[in-house]
Amino acid sequence: MSSPGPVTSTSPPVTVVGIGADGWAGLPETSRAALRAADVVIGGGRQLALVPEECEAQRVAWPSPLRPAVPALLAEHTGRRIAVLASGDPMFYGIGRTLAETAGPERLHVLPHPSSVSYACARLGWPLEDTETVTLVGRPLASLAAALHDGRRLLVLSAGAATPGEVAGLLRDRGFGPSRLTVLEQLGSGRERAVTGTADDWPHPPGDPLNVIAVSCARSGDALRLGAVPGLPDAAYENDGQLTKRHVRAATLAALAPAPGELLWDIGGGSGSIGIEWMRTHRACRAITVERDPERAARIARNAAALGVPALKVVTAAAPAGLAELEAPDAVFIGGGLTAPGLLDACWAALRPGGRLVANTVTLESEALLADHYRRHGGELVRLAVAHAVPVGGFTGWRQAMPVTQWSATKQETEG
Repeated sequence: MSSPGPVTSTSPPVTVVGIGADGWAGLPETSRAALRAADVVIGGGRQLALVPEECEAQRVAWPSPLRPAVPALLAEHTGRRIAVLASGDPMFYGIGRTLAETAGPERLHVLPHPSSVSYACARLGWPLEDTETVTLVGRPLASLAAALHDGRRLLVLSAGAATPGEVAGLLRDRGFGPSRLTVLEQLGSGRERAVTGTADDWPHPPGDPLNVIAVSCARSGDALRLGAVPGLPDAAYENDGQLTKRHVRAATLAALAPAPGELLWDIGGGSGSIGIEWMRTHRACRAITVERDPERAARIARNAAALGVPALKVVTAAAPAGLAELEAPDAVFIGGGLTAPGLLDACWAALRPGGRLVANTVTLESEALLADHYRRHGGELVRLAVAHAVPVGGFTGWRQAMPVTQWSATKQETEG
């Protein structure tokens, strides 16, 4: 069965009304008038309960799961004046995004309310522009880990009453036990409450499910320091030796040049370090790691969760066969399996125009393949050599790691 089409241009606008914990009393007259004029009001059960009986519109609660139901629900009420209730600012991690993608932004009339983040910063005296927001509503707890840096201030949008305790547990596990947490409940209502404590000794039982968690990040002295740029310490990764080492990894990510919203294929994932650090450069970056060994694939997923990018997609398959159904990438990294017949050609063909391909090898056989593709497609062919200082008797000398040959190239618009 085909899905319902978008709201037509002859339909009345969909009015999206932001509402806070203070309910009807906190709405400006413009928002109240929009709700009184509506034929149907759609929202969550908690939000609908905040609207008084003077609004005579039909009330419709969102089904679960919400997002797939939106097109059919809007189509069902085509031609009627629809008002949608949203928590706080509808366009800030709210239903406004889904409605804009479904009905089209030109069909929306958005009446925002102060968001919980605005209220929290006002209560804490934190500058909003210097405070990072992480949502755990419908997202894995592990996604918070990528935002943890000593001295940073975070606001965490909570998934419910249990979330503060879960956040405290994650902070302890990631070496941020000294961090101070403030849980702000029912912001904007007459029932506001705040409780504080450190992650190491979080003393509070679950409270109100409507809460925001403020985190003042403090790293414990023995925790591994993870920077914001590629080239994390090798010790950050669980691995069996199949790991692109730190200095080569940093050079590889520089050649891949991640940008927000782009998709990477990491072929022969090993420990997943390239895909993981690609995604850590920006929250909108996406990556698919292809690894044929099931044990390594499971290890990649664990590393991704530990380092704050649990959305990394891990495909357990051999390449190039396992690439056929994947979304076309903006960049490809090949760290293993270069000699598999047709792999380089398949990856090059799959690249979007303007996409980058980077391949590393330490063997002569694979190096010959890279030289051939360098002649065919251009780009850069470089050799990366790293030496580490090690004890030599009572002195210090250099121990040379195996040199890595790297080919990188950008696919031009005219290339197939």
